[in-house]
Amino acid sequence: MELDADTQALAKGGFHCLLCDINVPNQASLEDHLKGRKHQKLRSVRDTRKTQEQHSVFVSGFQRGTTELQLIDHFQRFGPVASVIMDKDQGVYAIVQFNNTESLQVALAEPQHCMAGQRLRVKPRETKEFKYIPKKKQDPSKQQLISLEELTPALCQADTVGEQMQRLVELFELSESERRLRELLVSLLQEIFSEFFPECKVLPFGSSVNSFDIHSCDLDLFLDLENTKTFQAKAKSTAAQAGEGLSEDAQSEDSILSDIDLESATSTEVLELVATVLQKCVPGVHKVQAVPSARRPVVKFIHKESGLQGDISINNRLAVRNTRFLQLCCSLDERLRPLVYAVRYWAKQKQLAGNPCGGGPLLNNYALTLLVIFFLQNRQPPVLPSVNHLKSLAGEEDRCIIDDWDCTFPCDSSILPASENTEHLCTLLSEFYNFYGQFDFAGAVISPRHGRALPITDFLNSEGDRNPRLGPLNILDPFELCHNVAGNLNERTEQRLRRQCQEAAKYCRSLQYQRKSTKGKVWGLVRLFHQQGGSAASHGQSGEAGADRMIIGIPFKLSALSGDTRKQLQGSGDFRQLWFSEVCGAMLCVLENVLQISCSPVKRVSEEGTKPNASGEQSSHSSETSFNEIAEQESANLDVPCVKDPLKGGTENETKSQELKGKPCLQEANNNEDVHSKDSPIASLQDEPQSGVKRPRLSEETPQPSSSKKQRLDPAHPQAAVGWQCTLWHKVWAGRRKVRRDLLKGLKEDSRPDGGSIELESKVTEAIAQQEKEAKVSGAVLEFTLHAEVVGGTEDTRTLAKFTPLVDGSNLFQDFFHFLESFLPRMTGKFLEKSG
Repeated sequence: MELDADTQALAKGGFHCLLCDINVPNQASLEDHLKGRKHQKLRSVRDTRKTQEQHSVFVSGFQRGTTELQLIDHFQRFGPVASVIMDKDQGVYAIVQFNNTESLQVALAEPQHCMAGQRLRVKPRETKEFKYIPKKKQDPSKQQLISLEELTPALCQADTVGEQMQRLVELFELSESERRLRELLVSLLQEIFSEFFPECKVLPFGSSVNSFDIHSCDLDLFLDLENTKTFQAKAKSTAAQAGEGLSEDAQSEDSILSDIDLESATSTEVLELVATVLQKCVPGVHKVQAVPSARRPVVKFIHKESGLQGDISINNRLAVRNTRFLQLCCSLDERLRPLVYAVRYWAKQKQLAGNPCGGGPLLNNYALTLLVIFFLQNRQPPVLPSVNHLKSLAGEEDRCIIDDWDCTFPCDSSILPASENTEHLCTLLSEFYNFYGQFDFAGAVISPRHGRALPITDFLNSEGDRNPRLGPLNILDPFELCHNVAGNLNERTEQRLRRQCQEAAKYCRSLQYQRKSTKGKVWGLVRLFHQQGGSAASHGQSGEAGADRMIIGIPFKLSALSGDTRKQLQGSGDFRQLWFSEVCGAMLCVLENVLQISCSPVKRVSEEGTKPNASGEQSSHSSETSFNEIAEQESANLDVPCVKDPLKGGTENETKSQELKGKPCLQEANNNEDVHSKDSPIASLQDEPQSGVKRPRLSEETPQPSSSKKQRLDPAHPQAAVGWQCTLWHKVWAGRRKVRRDLLKGLKEDSRPDGGSIELESKVTEAIAQQEKEAKVSGAVLEFTLHAEVVGGTEDTRTLAKFTPLVDGSNLFQDFFHFLESFLPRMTGKFLEKSG
C-alpha cells in the first residue's frame, strides 16, 4: 500500500495521519482509519473548501451598507453566482463564489469593476491550508465544569456531606442572568418563527429547564408545528372552496409556507427551512447548521454575543414530556437535585461520562439522572414513586399519548403524597454506590417506569420495532420503552462503572467521608471526586483466589446470543442455568478437543456443610455433593466430547473417557461439524482479555459460608455447579506462538485457517504433542480439578471456573493457569459461535 499525501511513516513504527492528526500502530489500523467516517468526512470538507476557494474572488472597496443582492446583481454579468459571504462586523469586504471556474476567469479578466460609483478591488481568493482542529481544542477557555481545585475550598468549608452537596448545586446551577438570557432568546425565536410558521410554539426542554442545569449548558428547543399544519390545511381548504389560491391574509403571513407543504414535507426539508429563517432573520445568531442525520434531526446555532449554543428540533415531543417528568420528580423530593449533581460530577471525574466531543461509549447526563431516580425508587420506603404508580394517580386531564407511548403522569405535584423516607443525603449517596456496585447489569434491565429491575429475558423477542437495543448496561426510557438510554456503552465502560461504584461504596463507609476533618484535610465529596487508581481487571474475570485455587470468569453477553438461543432463554425460569450448561459444554470442548486434556466427573466436598432450606429446616443434602451425579445429568444436555490418547493414538484414554462419561465421542474440534447438539445454538460469549494486565487476587471469589451476601445458585441443583478432574498430558503453553507461526508458514495463503481458530489451535496442540513424542517425553504433566458454577443476582451474571492443582511436581500450574486466563474464555467463545 502506497502512502498518500495525508499519511506518513513514523521513525519508531506506525503511521501518522496529517489530515486527522492522529497516530496508528500498523498498516491494518491505517487502512481502517482511512476508510473510517472521520477521515472520509474531513476529506470531503477539505475538497469542498478547496472547490470554494477555486471558484471565489475577494471583493473590497464597496460602500458600507452594500447588500448581498447588490453584489450578486453586479457579478452575475460574468456568470452564475453560487453565494456571497459578507463581512458582517465591518462590512468592508465580501467573498463571491461562482458556480464554475469559467465565470471566475471572466470576472478576473475584467479590467475595471465599478458599482454605485465605487471602484471595486477584485482579486482571486487567498488559498489556505486546511487544518483540522478538534472541538475540545477550539476554545480551551470555555469549560462547563468547575475544576476540582476550585471546588475544594468551598466544599471543605461545609460541615456535613449534605451541605457539600447543596453547595455543589449552588456552584453549578444557572444564575438568574443566565436564565433570563435564555428566556429572552426563546421569546425572540417565538416572535420571529411565528411570522413564518403561524401559531407555532417554541418549547425549551433538556438541561436548561429540567432542574439539572449547569453553566454554559446548551439551549434545547422544540419547534412545535402541529398548529401550523392545521393553519396551512385550513388556508388551503378555504382557498379551494373559493376556487382561488391562498388568501391575501395567508399570503402575507405565510409566504414561506406557500413553497412547502408541512404535512408531506420531509424532516430534512423542514430543517433546511428552519435553518434559513435562523440564518437570515434572527439577529445575533451565527454558525447555523442543519444536522438531518442525527437520531433526532436538529438545527444547531450559536448566539454570538453570549456564546450560548442551541439546538432546534421539530420531532422531539417526547423530550419535552421527559423534561416535565424530571421537573415533577424534583418537586416531589428536594434530595433528588443534589444527588444528581453529585453523581454527575463524580462520573465525569472518573471518566465515566462527559465526552467533550460528544458520543463515545460513555454515560450521558440523562442516563445518570435515571440511574439516580431508579435507585430512589428502590429505597425502603421509596423516595420516589414509579412512573406506573404516578400514572395511577393521574386524572383524565393529565392523560398524554405521544407517538403511541403512554406518557401520563400528574402535572400537579401537590396532589401526590410525600415520601416517608427520611434518609440523609450522606446516606443516600453512599447507598447509591453500594446499590450499583452489586447490581446485575448483565442479567437485568433498569426500568424507572416499573420502579424495579426486569429480567433481561423479557426483552429477547426480536419481533417488531419496539424492542430496545440491549447491551452491557440497559436503562429504559420511562416513556419511550424501546429506547435504551445507555445503549452506546461497551463492556469496558460497564465494568469500570461497577468497579468505580464498588470503590466509592468502600470509601463512603470510612470516617473520611462521613466526618469533617479537624485537621483541615480534604474530606467528604472532595476525596470521593479525586481520581484514584483502581484494579486493572474487574472482579471475577480472571485471577487468583488463593495460593492453591485459581478462578477464570466467563461473563454472560446477551448481545452475542443467536436467535434460537434467545428463544430458548425467553420465558425460561432461570436463564442462567440454560446458559451455564452451554458454557460448561464449550469449556470441556476446549480442554478435551483443543488441548487434549482428559476430564472426568469428580466429587466435591461441600465447603458450606448442611444448609437450611427455604422453610428454615436443615437440608437433607449430605456434607458431600456428588459432582459425578451432577455431571451425569448435565451430560445428557451437553454432549461432552472425548479425546484421543495423546501418546498412543487414541485407544486407551479414549476408552477411559467413554467409561467415565458414558457418552459417544464427538467429532474432532477441527472438523466443520458443530460440537453441540443442533438444538443448542449459542453465540460468542467472551472477548479475549487484555494481555499484560496483572491478575488481581480474588479473595472475594472463594466459596463463602452460607451467610455470604452474594447470591449464588444452589450448588445441589443439577445445573448450578459441576466439576471434573483433569489430566494435562502436554505443555500446551510452551512455545505455542512459535509452533503456530511455523504451522502457518507451512500452509498456502489461501488454505490458512483464521488466526486463533479452533482448527488452528487444535493443530498447534497436535504439533506440540508430536514434538514431545519425538523427544520421548511421556506421562502426565499435572493434574487438577475444575469446578464451575454460575453466579448472578447481586453481581454480574457469569460462569466461574475454579482450578485447583492436585499433582504438580514440577510447579507448572501457575504457568498453565496464566495461559488459560486468556485462552479459555476466547476459545470457549469460539466453540459457542461454532455451535450457534
